[in-house]
Amino acid sequence: MSKVCQITGKKASVGNNVSHSKRRTKRKFEVNLHKKKFYWVEQDMWIELLVSAKALRTINKIGLNAALKRAEKEGNLDFRNINIISL
Repeated sequence: MSKVCQITGKKASVGNNVSHSKRRTKRKFEVNLHKKKFYWVEQDMWIELLVSAKALRTINKIGLNAALKRAEKEGNLDFRNINIISL
């Protein structure tokens, strides 16, 4: 599984390390991803998503169902890739 947020679609970006003498070498800025379990009330099930810190704030603000619908509309999420947890 690649390092991409399932809600926002954020992925690693590229930049430069800049030394004191201003020499530049390439580096990668990784995304702050977390594997998180959510209870999806509308489907009455637990799911596990790989989400960024910004996506956690989005889910808290608009709700899980709305965030999932928005992510699918933007093309960031495929419902076949959601990990369903049976507890």
